[in-house]
Amino acid sequence: MDIAVRLKRPGSPDELETIDWPAQMPGPGELRIRHEAIGVNFIDIYHRIGLYPLAQPAIPGVEGVARIEAIGDGVQGLHVGQRIVYAGIAGSYATTRLLPAWRAVPLPDTVDTEVAAASLLRGLTIHMLMNRTFRVTSGTTLLIHSAAGGLGGFATIWAKRLGATVIGTVGSDEKAAIAIGHGVDHVIVGRDAEFAGEVGRFTEGRGVDFAIDGIGGSTLAKTLACVRRFGTIASVGEAGGPIPPIRVEAIGPLRSLVFTRPSVMAYAAEPDTYDAASRAVIELLEAGVAAPIAGRYPLERARQAHVDLEGGMLSGAAILLPR
Repeated sequence: MDIAVRLKRPGSPDELETIDWPAQMPGPGELRIRHEAIGVNFIDIYHRIGLYPLAQPAIPGVEGVARIEAIGDGVQGLHVGQRIVYAGIAGSYATTRLLPAWRAVPLPDTVDTEVAAASLLRGLTIHMLMNRTFRVTSGTTLLIHSAAGGLGGFATIWAKRLGATVIGTVGSDEKAAIAIGHGVDHVIVGRDAEFAGEVGRFTEGRGVDFAIDGIGGSTLAKTLACVRRFGTIASVGEAGGPIPPIRVEAIGPLRSLVFTRPSVMAYAAEPDTYDAASRAVIELLEAGVAAPIAGRYPLERARQAHVDLEGGMLSGAAILLPR
C-alpha cells in the first residue's frame, strides 16, 4: 500500500501522521516517481515547526532518489523506469509523488541510491557556499560547525578536496574522532568552548577566511569573532535554536565582515544553477565524496528520524526507506 507522511499542524514530531496516498497522474511537464530512498534534512524540521510553512497537503521532505513511473505531456529526454535524483521541492515523504520534470537529474549506475538520497541537497548547499557565497580554494581557512554531522561532514570532505584548511567544532570527543576522520585539520570540542580563542590559536591570531554556521542560537554571535577582517560568515540554519537579533555594529565597520544568509531552496529554484550544481555534486559522488549516512528508517518512522536528528543523536545524515 502506498503511503505518505503528512504534517497535521506545525509542532512536535507527533504532528507527523502516516496516511494512505494513492498514486496520481502527472500533468504536462510532470513525472510520477516512486521513491527508493528519501533524504531527511533540518529544513524538514523547520517545515514541521512552522518556521517555513508547508503548503497543503503538507508533505515534508525535499529530496529523494526514485524511478520514473509515469510521464506527462511535453516531457522529453526521460523514460519510464529511469532512476533519478532530485532536491529542492517539498513533498518527498511519500511512496510516490508528482515532480516537475526539470527537477529530475538522471543518476548514474555508479552512484549508490542511499548515498545520493542523503547527499544531493547537502551537496547543493555546499556548492552554493563554496562557489557563490565564498570561493573556496587551496589556501582558504574555514570554520565549519557540527563537523561530524551530515552537512558539516560533507562540507569538510569537500573543502579538503579543494585544498582548504578546516577548523571544525563538535559536541563531544566521540564526534571529534568522526570529524578528524572526515579530514578536519583542527577540532574544537564542546558547544560552550571559546571558539574565538581556539581559532586564534590555530590561525596565529588572524581568524578564518570563511565560517559556515548551521547551528544558529547563541553560536552565531560567537562565530563573528572567529572571522578575519573582510572575511565572510554564512548562516545556513538554526539547529541550535532561533538566532537572537544581531546589531549591525557587530558585523562592521570594525570587523568589516561580509554576512550572508543564503538559501539552498532559492539556489535550487534557478533551473540552470540547479542543473550545473547537481551534475557537479554527482561527479563528486562518483568519486566517493558524499554525506556520511548515520540513520536509516522506514518511511512510516519519519517521526523517529526527526527526534534523532533534532536531538543531535546522528553523526551524519538520515534517510527514509519506503517499503
